[in-house]
This record gives sequence, structure tokens and C-alpha cells, in this order.
Amino acid sequence: MRAKKALISVYNKEGVVELAKVLSEKFGYEIISTGGTFKKLAENGINCQEISDLNEFGELLNGRVKTLHPRVFAGILAQQDNSEHINQLEKFSISPVDIVIVNLYPFKNNLSIDEMIELIDIGGVSLIRAAAKNFDYVASVCSVSQYEELVENLEQNDGITSIDFRKKLAVEAFSHTAAYDTMISNSLSEVLLPASNNLPDVFNISLKKEYDLRYGENPHQAAAFYSNKTSFDILNGKELSFNNINDMSAAVDIISEFPDVPAVAVIKHSTPCGVAIGNDIDDAYMKAFDCDSLSAFGGIIAFNQPVTEKIAKHASSVFLEVLVAPDFSPEALELLKKKKNLRLIKLNNNLIQYRQLKKFDIKELSFGTLIQSEDRAELNKDTFKVVTEKKPTAEQVEDMVFAWKVAKHAKSNAIVVAKDKKAIGIGAGQTSRIGAMEIALSKVCDDLKDAVVASDGFFPAIDNIKAAASAGITAIIQPGGSIKDKDVIDEANKYKIAMITTSIRHFKH
Repeated sequence: MRAKKALISVYNKEGVVELAKVLSEKFGYEIISTGGTFKKLAENGINCQEISDLNEFGELLNGRVKTLHPRVFAGILAQQDNSEHINQLEKFSISPVDIVIVNLYPFKNNLSIDEMIELIDIGGVSLIRAAAKNFDYVASVCSVSQYEELVENLEQNDGITSIDFRKKLAVEAFSHTAAYDTMISNSLSEVLLPASNNLPDVFNISLKKEYDLRYGENPHQAAAFYSNKTSFDILNGKELSFNNINDMSAAVDIISEFPDVPAVAVIKHSTPCGVAIGNDIDDAYMKAFDCDSLSAFGGIIAFNQPVTEKIAKHASSVFLEVLVAPDFSPEALELLKKKKNLRLIKLNNNLIQYRQLKKFDIKELSFGTLIQSEDRAELNKDTFKVVTEKKPTAEQVEDMVFAWKVAKHAKSNAIVVAKDKKAIGIGAGQTSRIGAMEIALSKVCDDLKDAVVASDGFFPAIDNIKAAASAGITAIIQPGGSIKDKDVIDEANKYKIAMITTSIRHFKH
């Protein structure tokens, strides 16, 4: 009976000595190894064969070539019940390999191009794929996290891996190399290809599952959370749900529009129901909460500055699902932790970083998958035009810009009524713009004197202007571009409403 063989070549050497000892001493595997791994095992008294002795060829090109050899890959890829394959192995004195244990160079995208290139693993990926392809006979182990399960499987099957376990490892191996290649492809495209608004012909996505969620939007839907580059810590409360994470993202998206001033956003069902800028974070919180305190019940609140004790006292008195902030004062944390179910999330990325992390909006449909770049359009002097006889005051312009940024994050059709940098009425997700206008005006929580309106799309008719005028609105900001623009502007002039057009639409479906 031939000796069982395990090939071990790892960058991350955590646990590899212990694993190799178990394989050799308990299960009788002969170990084949490479450079640094061979040295590590040999220093710890493990008898192993260096791969250069196996392939009768030393390393080349400063280690760029060391495992890429027919004597290595034939042993991995041979079908062990195929007599022709076995005869060919015997002709060249090659032994079949039963387990391949490889982990890859840690590719990083924040290095120089030359440094990135040197971290692209070639031999390791090839070994993992070869073993995974031949899963009928070979176990492909590509992560330290699989070591314990490998040993358990060997114990249960008299020192030989089971076919079901090898199938599982093969799927994980190909997922691992696909993720690795995706990371390299995306990183190199950013560095090597000129900046372009064009999306690539092949769009690669690779995500690592952090944990399963209890369910999705509804209890009958399966869901999981896959990590991105945004880092956060859960300081208190129940496990985050699918809807919590979705709403949390929507809330932070809004406050990231205001990185330099105290800002707070209240979200319910991924829709803003309160947004405000204040003199300080306490002021911003109370203004945002008062926008629609009824809808804020059970809501998610995001802060762009640390949560204070004053905020904590108020937030403790109402039912909220999540508070997310760059930090919480010790006094605030002590108070808020008394509410066992309230999720407290510390955001570790600053808001400038946060805005750069999500580059694409992806929607999977039955027809296919839609991908678009993130909506990053900003107001600028070339498209920002006063089109009415009445000119807005400086204070109105500030409120209009504020409302415009909030409208960008409300579902279309969207209307935002604002005053003193506070959203005092929001109408969103309506099938007609006049419907959105009427809802926004009906939800107003403050005096409308000197209030302004922002619309995420152009006005298709003058009925919106009439509704705004009858409510006392004195200034409007909207994209323009309708065939009814002249009528709309004339109507605004009739009611002495100042109007700005932006030439930028902000639909959000």
C-alpha cells in the first residue's frame, strides 16, 4: 500500500506545525513542503521532503517559480483509479498527492504597483485549483480555519478524507481563488487603466460572508451579511437584522453629505423622516427628531459627531432600533446600555472615507443585473441658475442646498420642505410629483414662513407651484428640463417665488 502524501506550502504559518505533526505522526502522511514552510517544519522536528528534491529543480527567479513543475502537478491531478494515469506516474517515479494545504500571499491594494505585482500568488493559486479540480481524490485546504475540520474528518474516516468533505473543500477553494483574482483584477484596473466613467465589460464581485441573519426583509426570506470595507463595532443590543443594516446604511449615507457640520438623520424603512444641521450635535438631534417624531418611533438615527449624555437621556425615553455614530461619550454609553435591545453602533470610518467606499449601485433582476455608478453629482456654479425674477436670499440658498442633498436620499418622486437647515416635511416614493408635494406639505412640523422646497426631479406641471404657493413657500430648487419649464417659471414669478434650477436629477428607485 502506497504512502499517503500531503503537500504543505503556506504563507500564514499559524497552526501549520501542529497540523503537520498530526498528519505525519497520527495519520502516517509523508509531508512535502516548500521554502519557508519546509524550514519551519524542519526546525520543529517534522520529517518532510523539500519540493526542490521532489522536482529535482531548485527555485528560480527569486522564488517566483518553485512549485510550477510537472512532477508536482501530475501527482495532484492524477486520477488515482485510472491505470493509465498511475502507469505514467510510476514511469517518472511520481507519487499521488492526497492533501494539498496552501494559503496565499496576502494581496493588498494600498501599495505601489511593483509591490502589488510581487504579491500576486501564481503557484499557490495553481496548487489550490489543481487539488480542487481533482476533488474525487485530493483534499484542497486553503485556509487555517479549515485545519480543525480536516483533522476531525480524518479521525472519522480512518485517516482518509471523505468524498463529501473533499467536495465541500473544492467549492470553498474555487470561491477562495475567485475572490483572490477579483481583488487583484479590481485593484489593478484602478491603477493600470485610465480613469473612465465606463463600466467594465466583465464586472467582478466577491464578498466574504460575515454571518447569517435571522431572516431578510420578511421572516420567510433567507439573508446574510457580507463584509465590505466599512468598519463598525456593535457596542450594545441585539443582533443587527437585515432591515437594521439597510436602514443604518441609508442614515449614514445622508449624514455623509454633511461631514463638516453637526448633522443627524432619522430613517424609517430606508426613507428619511428627519434630517437636520445644528449649532452642535445636541441641537441637530432635537431638530431632526422633531421633524417627524411619530415616524421616528422604532427608527434608526445616525450622527456625524459623538453622542452626548443629553442626547442619550432623550433617546432613552423613546423606542429606537439603532443609534450609529463615530463615538459615544462614557456617560451616554452608560445610559443607553440600560436599554438591552437598543443597538449602539460605533462607525470606525470617517465620513470622507465612507463616501468613497461604495462605488456602484447594483440591482439583481429577473431580466438581468443592473449596475450603475453611485450618485455623486454635486451642485456647481455652471448649472446652478436663478431662473425667476425674485432672487433667493443667502439664507434661503443655504436651506435649498440642504434640502437638495436630503431629497437625493428620499425615494422618488421626492419633495423636501426645509427651514433653518431642518427638513420640516418630506414626501417620498410617490407615483406623482404633486402627490409627493401634498404629502410633504401636510407633514410640515414647523412654521412655513420663509420655508423652501427641493424636488428630486423637474416639475411636469404648474400644479406643484400652486400647491407650494398656497402653503406659503418662498423658494424652490429643482432640476429643470421639462417641456413645461417656461410655464413653471411663469407661475413661480406670479407668486413671487424664487426658483433655482440645477440641471441635475436625483431619482432614487
